[in-house]
Amino acid sequence: MFIQTESTPNPRTLKFLPGRDVLGGGGREFAGADAAATSPLAQALFAVEGVTRVYLGSDFLTITKGDAIEWPHLKPHVLAAIMDHFLSGAPTLIEGGEAEEAEIAYEGEAAAIVKELKAIIDSRVRPAVARDGGDITFHSWDHETGIVRLTMKGACAGCPSSALTLKQGIENMLKHYLPEVNAVEQVI
Repeated sequence: MFIQTESTPNPRTLKFLPGRDVLGGGGREFAGADAAATSPLAQALFAVEGVTRVYLGSDFLTITKGDAIEWPHLKPHVLAAIMDHFLSGAPTLIEGGEAEEAEIAYEGEAAAIVKELKAIIDSRVRPAVARDGGDITFHSWDHETGIVRLTMKGACAGCPSSALTLKQGIENMLKHYLPEVNAVEQVI
């Protein structure tokens, strides 16, 4: 099994491409070992000392490391954990591991704007961000203030350039397509 790695804009995060489906669709983020109970793969990765965050994408995963260790020391252990997992045949997520976030119900004009926001994010933003090992998902829309809240995952979470991407890239794009948008904020 050959696993490719790619750097990301976040120096603490590497993107790993195992050459097969990881989730097959969507994404799941685990912000710590305690949150990884539903994923044998994430559990194996958190067992590697120095791993602080795991994001599982459709055909890739991103690993974020702590400051106390450098990639040349950590990367071989991460590669071994990924390889061992896929060779074992264990599932990536265990039954019931596909937790869904509660979604806010919007009505009227707000519902139409949210539908457009999600379509723009899914078609224009998420594919570009996935190339960098991350994901950005719609969280909420405040119709009164015009603020869009987004959740950043994978390499985007904690990335030094994420604030710039959010404000100058995504915010400008959303304002261009939807004049109702006044600002974009990250949900932490």
